Amino acid sequence: MEPSVTTSPSTPETTSNDVEDVTLRPKRLDDYVGQAMVKKTLRVSIGAAKQRGEALEHLLVTGPPGLGKTTLAGIVAAELNVPFRITSGPALERRGDIAAILANLAPGEVLFIDEIHRLNQTVEEMLYPAMEDFGLDLVLGKGPGARTMRIDLPRFTLIGATTRPGSLSAPLRDRFGLSYHLEWYTEDELVKIITRSARVLGITIENDAAKILAARSRRTPRVANRLIKRVRDYATVHGDGIIRTKDVTAALLDLGIDDKGLDPIDRRILEIILERFQGGPVGVETIAAATALERTTIEDVYEPYLLQIGFIHRTPRGRKATPWAAAHMGIALTLPLDSA
Repeated sequence: MEPSVTTSPSTPETTSNDVEDVTLRPKRLDDYVGQAMVKKTLRVSIGAAKQRGEALEHLLVTGPPGLGKTTLAGIVAAELNVPFRITSGPALERRGDIAAILANLAPGEVLFIDEIHRLNQTVEEMLYPAMEDFGLDLVLGKGPGARTMRIDLPRFTLIGATTRPGSLSAPLRDRFGLSYHLEWYTEDELVKIITRSARVLGITIENDAAKILAARSRRTPRVANRLIKRVRDYATVHGDGIIRTKDVTAALLDLGIDDKGLDPIDRRILEIILERFQGGPVGVETIAAATALERTTIEDVYEPYLLQIGFIHRTPRGRKATPWAAAHMGIALTLPLDSA
């Protein structure tokens, strides 16, 4: 089985089959909204690498899903004007998978590994000499007749992305010369992203409509871009193609997204904590079983936003709902919630 790889001469790509998602991705730092400190320092590093004619240092990008890690990697390749190659940790199952990719890299090429925390240990160990010494150590043959061979690699840039930096091994994490953490977006930043996406999609959106959409986008550009496409469909079928406030309100109501950006699964999680367990604490495994979701899905997709808006918090005994969650859900409890 061949590893999953996507290549591009200089522009960001995606492993998704949705062409529109690729189109909506900014391709230059100037078009990348938000993450001001990341852009400022990265611009300096890219400029210095170009002036010296060297490959950029290896880069680690962390942060919750949907904040633009893949997009940023593609922008780095575009700014450096070098080829861009994409793969993911789970796709690299054997040593031969990563060896085949590394051996075919062009000078200065950007190799992007998504979900790098899920790399197989033997694959990860092959990256160490490649990242440090730009060499690939191969073992030829088996048993007493086995011998090692070293292949020199062109200088390249490895960009790793992960939602769980704590799951990275220390040897791998220490080999990245640059490390950035992407923060949640503000509503003003999301309004800019939504307005730009509307322009790229060839539609008009009123400013007030963009503000409502931004407020319900969970502080995440990926969610904002997904919602604007759904609202566009609604405005096309039920309106004149221009996205107005009434279109956003009606479309999000149909999608089950409330004024806090909570979808039906978010509300289901809160209902379980508030109604079945009187506000908690309740273990995440119990929540996963009650919602028929995987634990990792709850922890990586739903829980971060509920924590951000102060609707739940973690305790040593499990998750607890806050008074704000009870008020938003309109659930009266027989026992007072402990907000500590």
